[in-house]
Amino acid sequence: MRAVVHETFAEPADVLEVQERPVPTPGAGEVLVRTVLSPIHNHDLWTVRGTYGFKPELPAASGTEALGVVEALGEGVTNLTVGQRVAGGAFGVWAEYYTANAAGLVPVPDAMSDEAAAQLVSMPFSAISLLHSLDLHEGDWLIQNAANGAVGRMVAQLGAARGINVIGLVRRAAGVEELREQGIERIVATDADDWKDQVAAITGGAPIVAGVESVGGKAAGDIASVLGENATLVVFGAMASPTLEIPSGKVIFGQLTVKGFWGSVVSKTMPAETKGQLFGELITRVLDGSLTLPVAETFAFEQVRDAVRASDTAGRVGKVLLRP
Repeated sequence: MRAVVHETFAEPADVLEVQERPVPTPGAGEVLVRTVLSPIHNHDLWTVRGTYGFKPELPAASGTEALGVVEALGEGVTNLTVGQRVAGGAFGVWAEYYTANAAGLVPVPDAMSDEAAAQLVSMPFSAISLLHSLDLHEGDWLIQNAANGAVGRMVAQLGAARGINVIGLVRRAAGVEELREQGIERIVATDADDWKDQVAAITGGAPIVAGVESVGGKAAGDIASVLGENATLVVFGAMASPTLEIPSGKVIFGQLTVKGFWGSVVSKTMPAETKGQLFGELITRVLDGSLTLPVAETFAFEQVRDAVRASDTAGRVGKVLLRP
């Protein structure tokens, strides 16, 4: 079978290539899945660079999420059937076939498109798990930076569906209109001198009880500065810097709680019942249109280097997908 691999850690556009590999055999509790579509996530590219929390042995496979069709069942699998569409995956899904733990795959309803189903698990589940972990209530205020990123857009949409007030911060004024075109309001550009005043006007003086920080550096201090007392700041990513610049006074006198969020760990430790409820909500939101999962472009495996360049393009709206 054809698979996208890399033999060294470096820029994905320089090292990813298609090679022939044997079709894997599902073990006990696993299924063999034929890949239909797979999104390119930032963490996939960080893994190829060797800069992510998970570092595979070389030569390494790539890709972590896909929509596929069950081709064969391993011993003891009773929750899935051959021919069923499933979302989810495992490491190495940028291949014509992959094996995955059957318990970790999500059956996809017929009404959901392949393009949406291919993106259902990683980013949307991180977004809804993040909201779940914050234990926010209807009417609460949340602020996030990197609001024009995939997870930022999903947090805004899922928050709105739950009655949570979400303010998004972007680094350039053009990002405000980009999000408004997608129906997402309450966006503020931090390149404006009065951006903090704009935030205060939006909330009407109500305290912001939680923040989501995905940029790093000075941006972390910016988002912390507008949070209310006893608020929680969740560190979700580090797009610009691995260091957080947060004034100690905000932590001490504002009683700010700072904690990290890594979706893969949260997913592994979450009770199955809770996980099922959250996935049920995601499917409902996608089907009723309150959660949108746009696609920017789709590339064949042989075009993977062009695909990762497209994925790294600033201002892109929607995911870049790979197909065998």
